[in-house]
Amino acid sequence: MFVTVIGQKIFFDVVGSKLAPDGPRMREKPTFLVLHGGPGFDHSGLRGDFDGFADIAQVIYLDHRGNGRSVPSDPATWTLAQWGDDIRAFCNVLGIEKPIVLGQSFGGMVAQAYATRHPDHPRALILSSTAAHMDLDGSLKIFAQKGGPEAGAIAERFWNRASEEDVADYMRVCMPLYNRGLRPDDANARQRAIMRFEVYRHFSLPGGEIRTMDFRKALAKVLCPVLVMGGEEDPITPPHLAREIIASLPKGNVELRLFDNCGHGAFRDDAIRALPVVRAFIEKNIS
Repeated sequence: MFVTVIGQKIFFDVVGSKLAPDGPRMREKPTFLVLHGGPGFDHSGLRGDFDGFADIAQVIYLDHRGNGRSVPSDPATWTLAQWGDDIRAFCNVLGIEKPIVLGQSFGGMVAQAYATRHPDHPRALILSSTAAHMDLDGSLKIFAQKGGPEAGAIAERFWNRASEEDVADYMRVCMPLYNRGLRPDDANARQRAIMRFEVYRHFSLPGGEIRTMDFRKALAKVLCPVLVMGGEEDPITPPHLAREIIASLPKGNVELRLFDNCGHGAFRDDAIRALPVVRAFIEKNIS
């Protein structure tokens, strides 16, 4: 499905009803808005992990402007401010009030832009394997530690040049280092996914916004409960960045959950431990 948001056609999909029969009444479920990573990917890689929350929430996925199916798009609008404003405007168009928003990786950066620019809007926020600002030098060292000199060199080329050959090498050598191992459906998931590397290059190469973004001061504006999740073995958003987010948020209704033996997206490596944490947080914030 598509909806026009601030001049951009945005693709979204919905899993589950908003209203559920409950005895003599129709019970309203919260909206659980899931923001994908990348930048450049679509939402499809998260479906197997979060469709199952449709029993307690209406699950909505979208492809950020310029990403996935939300094209064509003006590169001048590929900014965190615009992507964050898109989330608020998307909710306005669809009549979504007080969503629970989960942002994975790059989606967590968009979620931070949204929550700091529109702090009165989210009901709750889940920031998964993301960063308030990046430590790319640290990540390059981790890739070399995990995969040896070849992985370190490939990662450096990918993050500084990203030619077609660099991208292919990174997908072959470095992406397997993001997580503990392959899942049964990973090969199919890669085939299903849409990846637009022009968005990655715009946002992530030298001169791109990922190099300068810094939400650490702005996170003090966040008003809603926040769950920060990360994997202890994550090479690209290592655990010290999750701790930094927690340190930047207002003290009080925040929670940090780091999972040992897990990489980028703890739910990918240990769904049995990670997904119940998400469910408990949603249930706590339904009322």
